[in-house]
Amino acid sequence: MANHNSAKKRIRRNQKRFHINHSRLNRIKTIVKKVDAAIDSKDLEAANKAFREAMPEIMKGKTRGIFHSNTASRKISRLNARIKSISV
Repeated sequence: MANHNSAKKRIRRNQKRFHINHSRLNRIKTIVKKVDAAIDSKDLEAANKAFREAMPEIMKGKTRGIFHSNTASRKISRLNARIKSISV
């Protein structure tokens, strides 16, 4: 257990940040699942709409430190490629 006040404060801060980051990650996962559901149902219009909602959330996760920059770009690229595959 922490003995110094600064260490105790660090523990409290880490717990708060964990909950904030965890909720952000869950929100992103939920939005990506909506895109996946639209792709699986082969509904191009719904998939594009969901993708337009998901892209800024993923990029916001990148700027907030939830994802590495390349991870966010990879997720967006793969979702976009899947949407293009159902449009053909």
